[in-house]
Amino acid sequence: MKRKLLGIIDATTYHEDLEDLLTHRSLAALPFAGRYRIIDFVLSNMVNSGIRSVAIFPKMQYRSLMDHLGSGKNWDLNRKRDGLFFFPSAIVSSDYNKIGSFDLFAANMDYFYRSTQEYAIISNCFTVFNMDFHPLLDWHIHSGCDITEIHQNGRSLELYLIKTSLLMKLIETRHQTGYSCMRDVVQDLHHEYSVCHYEYNGYAVMIDSIENYFSTSMDLLEKDVWRKLFLKEQPILTKVKDEPPTKYLNGSAVKNSMIANGGLISGTVENSIISRGVKIGKGTVIKNCIIMQKCQIEENCYLDSVILDKDIKIEAGTKLIGTEKSPYVIRKGTKQGALMNS
Repeated sequence: MKRKLLGIIDATTYHEDLEDLLTHRSLAALPFAGRYRIIDFVLSNMVNSGIRSVAIFPKMQYRSLMDHLGSGKNWDLNRKRDGLFFFPSAIVSSDYNKIGSFDLFAANMDYFYRSTQEYAIISNCFTVFNMDFHPLLDWHIHSGCDITEIHQNGRSLELYLIKTSLLMKLIETRHQTGYSCMRDVVQDLHHEYSVCHYEYNGYAVMIDSIENYFSTSMDLLEKDVWRKLFLKEQPILTKVKDEPPTKYLNGSAVKNSMIANGGLISGTVENSIISRGVKIGKGTVIKNCIIMQKCQIEENCYLDSVILDKDIKIEAGTKLIGTEKSPYVIRKGTKQGALMNS
């Protein structure tokens, strides 16, 4: 199966700067842009590039990730041959930031032995981008590279293209070579491999902090940014939920915002991202906010530069104000009231 790609997504990464949003989920399952999860971007890129076998390696709090992806049906990966595979890690380690850990892969070598794809692309789970991997594969083959690392403006995006047979060799010889992950290989000045850098010129952001998550989300409200990321010919796929359109009651007002399905808007929303099933009460003003699924914000509240995780209830008359550099974050399932802020 020459020139076919195997997709490998490392979903073990944990960024401490995102701790408030990762208490009940893995980074890969972090909600983004109202109706997506961050992993949707790299997974959709793989599917749009013709990849039909994708392995996901999660580690912590991966129940929500598995619930979101299910059998892979929404990505056309529920197949009799190949398809979507989950390989949860049983390895005890404090280092969750080694993309492409060979120890993780070694525990599931049967997957690699059974694969028929000549090449493999190894990716992190937290880069928001929309990339066709076909030009990358052509460039890699014509350049005669052993390993290609994808860069943007000289910075590694922690995506790697490699022959599957070479990846298996690196996994099997990791104790002799001392290489624990793909980064170790490409950064070793004395290795025997030809390592190339492929410059990606499209939109790409690595989500690694609350500030970065917030600013990237707010950037999506700009049409130019949205058009770079959400391409008609390369759609970003996600879990489908059959919900009615959001209902806007008399007196509501919405300006420059993204509103998902299933909500009820009675107040004012400006420059914000509102997820599915959110209820916003009469007289409430929401500005520069990210409101996740099934939150309830009662009447006469004022929220500016706030991130509400899922299933949060904001009681009537509550005032919450953050900043662009330090948004006010409320964890999942919290009940926030006016008296708590007095």
